Amino acid sequence: MLGRSGGALPLASLNHISIVCRSVERSLDFYHNVLGFLPVRRPVSFDFDGAWLFNYGIGIHLLQSEDPENMPTKREINPKDNHISFQCESLALVEKKLREMGIPYIQSRVEEGGIYVDQMFFHDPDGFMIEICNCENLPVISLSGELIMACKRVSPIHQQQQQQQQQQQQMAQYLPQAIHVKEESCA
Repeated sequence: MLGRSGGALPLASLNHISIVCRSVERSLDFYHNVLGFLPVRRPVSFDFDGAWLFNYGIGIHLLQSEDPENMPTKREINPKDNHISFQCESLALVEKKLREMGIPYIQSRVEEGGIYVDQMFFHDPDGFMIEICNCENLPVISLSGELIMACKRVSPIHQQQQQQQQQQQQMAQYLPQAIHVKEESCA
């Protein structure tokens, strides 16, 4: 039932999404060079091909398909398809970069009470939909009319601080105290 969050799971945040790929290498290139995700360590105990990436406060886990030849092929770009969405600083700059990279996209605009959200949609190498938008324009309002939050961009400095804190916490969990880890800044 809607509105009954008392029984909801006690979650903290979205950690990652997993995407099955025809080619992990090709998808790794796309998510790194097109979307700016950084490859990160993946547990060596996995007995299947894959890659992990991280940026913008979220992880993307790429999984090698067991049957790449029978994966669905790309379809036309449809904003109503499954997708992941990212906010950006400049849709004009995103559009310029997509054109330079030869990546087909479509544009859309949503209007709600005089507020406009512009969107761009395109596919990753396997047809998974990516949306880039200025969604921070649209506040998140509950069905009862209460403002829950406004979408906010995470500033690069704040994001870097959060990433460093998360990395330190993760390292503390996974690495013995005797190992000294050199911290490096993520650009």
